[in-house]
Amino acid sequence: MSTLMKSLAGLGLGAALTLTAGTAMAEGSGCGTFTNAEGVDEHLACSTAPIDFTNKGSLQNGAKIFMNYCAGCHSAKYVRHSRIAQDLEIPPELVEKYLMVTTDQIGDHITAEIDPEIQASWFGAAPPDLSLETRLRGDDWVYTYLLSFYEDPNRPWGANNLVLKNAAMPHVLHNMQEELSQEEFESEVGDLVNFMAWMGEPARHDRQVIGFFVILFLLVLLIPVYLLNKEFWKDVK
Repeated sequence: MSTLMKSLAGLGLGAALTLTAGTAMAEGSGCGTFTNAEGVDEHLACSTAPIDFTNKGSLQNGAKIFMNYCAGCHSAKYVRHSRIAQDLEIPPELVEKYLMVTTDQIGDHITAEIDPEIQASWFGAAPPDLSLETRLRGDDWVYTYLLSFYEDPNRPWGANNLVLKNAAMPHVLHNMQEELSQEEFESEVGDLVNFMAWMGEPARHDRQVIGFFVILFLLVLLIPVYLLNKEFWKDVK
């Protein structure tokens, strides 16, 4: 059992998800620190989020989870329902029927179902807009954060978080976590973060593909440019 898993067990996290021993950490970065059962501060490595914009099934499932579990409190004001239908290859009528929980116009942006001012009185601050959350925090940070809730009776909502101590957000995925196996829950959270990453930059996959071919073209172009340069300067002493 890894040190982190032992620490989670020592904290009595019966309903919390234990992070796997294969958790990866980006060089020079991570997801903060936590205090283990022995009272020693330990570094918390970030889990690697399964980001794949070519997996339409994952993105579609992530959109469903986001609208069912997140859109009640959080907005995504830079994302239109019509863009979800177009990019994620979901028929517009299905988006209107199952994913539009805060509006009746498919061209509208995603807004929170509960008034932010009311939420501020509940949580102490209005929940942030999630359109660019993965770009602000990083895909791996968000993924690890959602996997790091644990039971804490001292908190108002009965849960705390290893990544963001004393987070105002309740463990909204608790019921899902209770109903699914560890592997299934990780998969569902992975789909959710995949969708959130898509929201943050829908063109990321295209940008990466185009960027690869641009670099390849420049490398190939380097060969004739080098040979031409040698030809121009061959008689110069």
